[in-house]
Amino acid sequence: MSRSLAAMTVPEARSEPPPQRAASVRTVALIVASAMFMEQMDGTVLATALPTMARALHTDPLRMNVALTSYLLSLAVFIPASGKVADRLGARGVFRAAIGLFTLGSVLCAQAPSLPFLVGARILQGIGGAMMVPVGRLVLLRSSSKAELVSAMAWLQIPSTIGPILGPPIGGFIVTYFDWRWIFYINVPVGILGIVLVSLYIEDVREAGRVRFDLAGMALSGVGLACLMWGIEMASRGFGSHAAALTLVAVGAGAAVLYRRHARHHPQPVLNFRLMRIPTFRISVLAGTCSRIVVGATPFLLPMMLQLGFGYSAAQSGLVTFTSAAGSLAMKAAAPRVLRRIGFRNTMIWVGLAGTLCAGVIAFFRPDWPIVLIYGVLLVGGFFQSLQFMAYNTIAYADVPRGQMSAATSFYTTFQQLALSLGIAVSAASLAFSSAVRGHAVLKLGDFTFAFLVVSTVAMLAPLLSVGMKPNAGAELSGHRPGARRLRAPRGRG
Repeated sequence: MSRSLAAMTVPEARSEPPPQRAASVRTVALIVASAMFMEQMDGTVLATALPTMARALHTDPLRMNVALTSYLLSLAVFIPASGKVADRLGARGVFRAAIGLFTLGSVLCAQAPSLPFLVGARILQGIGGAMMVPVGRLVLLRSSSKAELVSAMAWLQIPSTIGPILGPPIGGFIVTYFDWRWIFYINVPVGILGIVLVSLYIEDVREAGRVRFDLAGMALSGVGLACLMWGIEMASRGFGSHAAALTLVAVGAGAAVLYRRHARHHPQPVLNFRLMRIPTFRISVLAGTCSRIVVGATPFLLPMMLQLGFGYSAAQSGLVTFTSAAGSLAMKAAAPRVLRRIGFRNTMIWVGLAGTLCAGVIAFFRPDWPIVLIYGVLLVGGFFQSLQFMAYNTIAYADVPRGQMSAATSFYTTFQQLALSLGIAVSAASLAFSSAVRGHAVLKLGDFTFAFLVVSTVAMLAPLLSVGMKPNAGAELSGHRPGARRLRAPRGRG
């Protein structure tokens, strides 16, 4: 085994970043979280506004799906390269430029006079988003010591949960009472403030040594991920033919196989599968992918179930789905104590199991259920799922060598995005299958029950995979010491 390979598989004694004041780490975490919140909410706000935008742009509402797909394609192509770009040009500069590109793309989207113009602006937004999320996570990893990482990641977890939930009600409110273009203009003050704060508070850290761009790998991974995600989007949202969707998935799978062969021989591949030899990283990626099937499916399934099965309005369903966000907010305060008490392994197993069971309970929601009970299930489920993903997102980097952090963030974010898209695809396919078997063209409440049970079953694999984690994994991050016993002073006699 080569020295470089050995360094990948055996956690090295790496130097910690310079110690920072706790307030400074929180500041960095909040800056990164705000940028990620802007990116996470943007897609769900847009999805709500598409029918209104279609009328304004004089186009078929079905064609408006390309505004969503073009953004996803940009993510697929550019996320893998984000780590290398940050190493080459510096994380602060790239993160700041990414926020600027995303904000500029938002302004252009708001000014769009036609669908082709909107698609071009969304592609520019996607390039910014592709760099913003993984490089933002990299900035936080490099700014935090191990003792601070759990708290920092807890802050970072909140926007990824709240953004998709806040998006539909905010989007509905804007298109109902204002012009649809304001769904993009609301990003501008956040983006400008983010650029200023990044310039003031984030250090420009980059890796020493020569960074080689893997152009062939970037092309193969870009084609593979773009075709896979586009094919999944076409199949899940019902636009385009089934043959076209299958062709795209087949081309994407073929490109992925070719990339896998290419990556074995490249010293610095754009997506480094050697990272999967690190047990904590591998289990986090695999278990997290299974769990994110539910996370990707729920914002797609639950609003439709409430509107089609319960007869709720869009505004009413948005208020119900928002409940799980409150659970994730509570997670921020509880996460360090839970991890210190039971450790990463137990959190990923038992908290993950509880979160998955809550998702399974959603399958049995019915209009005659007390609304307080529905709110309670979503609240508790939001807490458990958010805590579960905070554990995944933190333990993934526990044993990654410091020189491989940028590669790890690119790899992890790529599979994170792919898993969320798979969640939509699996849930849409489940709805279609159930509807076809039951013999009705209009979706019924039982179809949503079946779809939630399918995605929950897939997510149940995550706690099973987490059993392979060592009991003391991430102890340096959480402070948990499995098997430790408190020593009591012997009582004196008499």
